[in-house]
Amino acid sequence: MNPDRVLVVNAGSSTVKLSILDPHDAVVCASTIECPDVIPEGAVSGFLRGAGPIDAVGHRVVHGGAEFTGPTLLDAGVFARIAGPAPPTPLHQNLALAGIDAVRQALPSVPAVACFDTAFHRTLPPEASTYALPDAWRTKWGLRRYGFHGLSHAYAARHACGLAGVDPASARVVSCHLGAGASMAAVRAGESVDTTMGFTPAEGLVMATRAGDVDPGLIVWLLRQGITVEELEEVLEHGAGLVALAGHGGDMRAIRAAAEAGDHHARSARRVYAYRLRAKIAAMAAAMGGLDVLVFTGGVGEHDEAIRADAVRELTFLGVHLDPRTNAEAQGDADVSADGSLVRTLVVTAREDLEIARETRSLTS
Repeated sequence: MNPDRVLVVNAGSSTVKLSILDPHDAVVCASTIECPDVIPEGAVSGFLRGAGPIDAVGHRVVHGGAEFTGPTLLDAGVFARIAGPAPPTPLHQNLALAGIDAVRQALPSVPAVACFDTAFHRTLPPEASTYALPDAWRTKWGLRRYGFHGLSHAYAARHACGLAGVDPASARVVSCHLGAGASMAAVRAGESVDTTMGFTPAEGLVMATRAGDVDPGLIVWLLRQGITVEELEEVLEHGAGLVALAGHGGDMRAIRAAAEAGDHHARSARRVYAYRLRAKIAAMAAAMGGLDVLVFTGGVGEHDEAIRADAVRELTFLGVHLDPRTNAEAQGDADVSADGSLVRTLVVTAREDLEIARETRSLTS
């Protein structure tokens, strides 16, 4: 029997989102805890006070490394291994661990499951996951492309196929998760076969504060100019991407408003952003030998119809055609494909909570 009520704990880099889902996946209650450094004492227990019974808990953990390739029941040993050698996503991982600890103190007898963002990409073939680096390095430090946003990609790809009436067992889907962090996944027959993020979430698309793909030789050159490792890390994580190109905190809504008001830097930033999207969509399609479904999710993917239109403008050779009216009017889940388009293009509301609850129930039912 499935757990009646699942608490979902979704830890990001500066927030922890809490939600309780009933047996029909309706959200009973939800809250977002702002915690740039640590979770405020009592914040989790305060949310749970009066929230009613909890039958299972699902925690989002960004990095599962090579060991955790699927949802895993949490116990002291698993917690210790997750908290082991620091992964290359310390902000996310630290808050995930803090969330696990806080919930464990509040609900010590309730079964809990760790759901890993990297696990969805465990199916990447060697040619997609391998860096052309010395074998000794790859072996010693586990250097490979892990990929991220897997919980979002898994849900978006499967849900888009359902909305489009396409069989997910054979569909070739490109999932575009476009939020402050952004990545794509090539999903063939329900499995990830390529993705844009790599060893860390810094690779791939232009994001709110991350540059995405950067020539590694440029990084070495900057270090030789006297830029410190600490300065470089700070810029690559918090001072690059859209915030570097256009300012406005990297918020695409503010950048769009500035662009529409004639700001040259904002317009340029949106062109760079859309160009990288087009290139990566084509690359993901190439990894699968074609494309059946293109899906946009995440804050930018769901709410910026102009970015969607710009992203696919040069992709007619793949059979992608948007309907201008339905694209402009899309709210929530929507099919924005033009009549006769060979590729179905959909907008899907991001629901990592549903994927976490689904994985949690798979181990606790």
